[in-house]
Amino acid sequence: MLAATVSLLIASVSPGNVQAADLVIAVPNWPSGQATANILKVAIGKTFGLEAGLREMGELNAFAALETGELDIHPEVWRPNLDAAIEKYVDAKKAVVLAKRAVPAWQGLCATEDAEKAGIKSIKDLSDPQKGALLDTDGDGRGELWIGAATWTSASVERIRALSYGYAKNLALVETEEDVGMAAVDAAVATSRPMVFACYAPHNVFELHKVTRLKEPAYDPAKWKIAPGSDPLWIEHSKADTAWPPSEFHIAWSASFGQKHADIAAFLEKVDLTPEEVTAMTYALQVERQPPADYAEKWVAGNAARIEGWAKP
Repeated sequence: MLAATVSLLIASVSPGNVQAADLVIAVPNWPSGQATANILKVAIGKTFGLEAGLREMGELNAFAALETGELDIHPEVWRPNLDAAIEKYVDAKKAVVLAKRAVPAWQGLCATEDAEKAGIKSIKDLSDPQKGALLDTDGDGRGELWIGAATWTSASVERIRALSYGYAKNLALVETEEDVGMAAVDAAVATSRPMVFACYAPHNVFELHKVTRLKEPAYDPAKWKIAPGSDPLWIEHSKADTAWPPSEFHIAWSASFGQKHADIAAFLEKVDLTPEEVTAMTYALQVERQPPADYAEKWVAGNAARIEGWAKP
């Protein structure tokens, strides 16, 4: 089911003319990150007269590119997902600056209403082979669980959690782009088929469908042991049989860019998006299929006074 929807929805992000740009902004492969990248491009252009190029880039590659100067701004850096990279590039090397302001977030697993009615209400239910089989979509008797895109650090953490809790034994962990994962949720709801999937908030899925977060033990730092990504066997050397820690995301920029453009760095520090706005961004791009560039133009026009305030010394 998940694979079958690949051809139906493909994320469309215009990379822009990076070579001729005054600065380069990373474009993550999830809707709110795409929207924010485009909003920053338009807002910086209108406010500071600089042309920003957009470049699709994975999370870890983006930090390395921020250090080398290949990249100037990242619109949405999630914590604790990227804490190891933050420790390396922000705290130790001082090559990247993380905005102090953050958007509060949440990460975990969700069940559709039909999955909940079938008795899948908590994380321990996923270790029950009979309940796991209810999530089977390809007829092999083994359920599937979408854990995120292959390039997401969160997908690797969900794999660690599946191994730690034990439900990886009877569920196939599927990694594919978010558009495909969300299309599978839409299809499951439309056909009354139980589905469990990786979810995060702020996100429009909570507005679009009746889904519930699976119950699990509260976050325990003693049980959250994620090995550094520099370890080639970091997944095997990690353990996390507990809920995610409190999450949040920030804008980040290259320290060298901030020194060269202190006015833009100060501007980025003042960007104060709300969870409700991020949810609306996700809905606009993922459900309404608005092109990120078009959405950004309208958003900037509708928030002109606010953006002007961000730019004030």
